[in-house]
Amino acid sequence: MKAITTDQLLSGVGTEVGVSPWRTVTQTMIDQFADATDDHQFIHCDPERAAAETPFGCTIAHGFLTLSLLSAMTYETIPRIEGGDMGINHGFESVKFVTPVKTGSRIRTRFVLADVKIRPSGWIQITHDVTIEIENSVKPALTARWLTLTFVDPERNAAAG
Repeated sequence: MKAITTDQLLSGVGTEVGVSPWRTVTQTMIDQFADATDDHQFIHCDPERAAAETPFGCTIAHGFLTLSLLSAMTYETIPRIEGGDMGINHGFESVKFVTPVKTGSRIRTRFVLADVKIRPSGWIQITHDVTIEIENSVKPALTARWLTLTFVDPERNAAAG
């Protein structure tokens, strides 16, 4: 994917900038996330019990697993900024878990560029309104306003320009 300039980034504010490819949420992913976070609640990790005792009929992904997949889906979808060699999470202004993601479901993310703030230090704060969609579901898995920071070295860019 070709890198974009900061001017191109700024001109995209208010527009949909991409939709990620579909990705399947598997029981293996859910179990690994449970191991990493020590959240082994049966609704995530016990398919037989979840089928019998929940309204979902199967296990569901942790909400935070679904949220954490944003990073991978960003790399698959959003072009990097020229000279932006490093990006980090800066936080969320809001996150709402709307619909549980059932094991075996396919999800994707729709990214709308909500705001860009270019700081003199070289950090660019980028705000995306994101919607993680579930295939064949009217309601999304989650909606969020996500803030990231990308560092673009002002001196290196001045020398290149």
